[in-house]
Amino acid sequence: MSKMYFAENPDAEHDIHKLRVKLLGQEMTFLTDAGVFSKKMIDYGSQVLLSALDFKPGASVLDVGCGYGALGLTLVKAQAVKASLLDINSRALELTRKNAEANHISAQIFQSNIYEKVEGHFDHIISNPPIRAGKQVVHEVISGSSRHLKEGGDLTIVIQKKQGAPSAKAKMEEVFGNCQILKKNKGYYILRSEK
Repeated sequence: MSKMYFAENPDAEHDIHKLRVKLLGQEMTFLTDAGVFSKKMIDYGSQVLLSALDFKPGASVLDVGCGYGALGLTLVKAQAVKASLLDINSRALELTRKNAEANHISAQIFQSNIYEKVEGHFDHIISNPPIRAGKQVVHEVISGSSRHLKEGGDLTIVIQKKQGAPSAKAKMEEVFGNCQILKKNKGYYILRSEK
């Protein structure tokens, strides 16, 4: 298990890749590495999630399990949000810091096991949760989010149908009393609950 991307300190040999991609109309550059999720390309789920998000400039966004920063950093550049990005994986956070710099983006980037070190309240929380960390972790991302959302704020996640979208939707309904499917694309569901 120590090589998994949701480990605090992945011990995989370094294997740096540089991705140049267009996301939400923005040219983005990302350094990736072994020991982080989706190192060879921006995973399809993240692309579908980004395409479903339309936030107001200046809105506060928390990206839970940010990996190397593709979601949160793209939103800063494309929609001028104020982003906070967290991950438990120290290697992912190091990459996120480098990627923020490379894309001339300012964001708060910090290490936290889900919401452990999160302070304050946000307009939006987004996550492409670490499915391989197990259902319990995914459900903690959902259940803990309401404590960190402003009234009227929302949680938006991406999850594949075969990897637990129905149970995640049920959990979101249980926590928030509502959950809508914003989008379905090739088995990926974009789920949103409002506080």
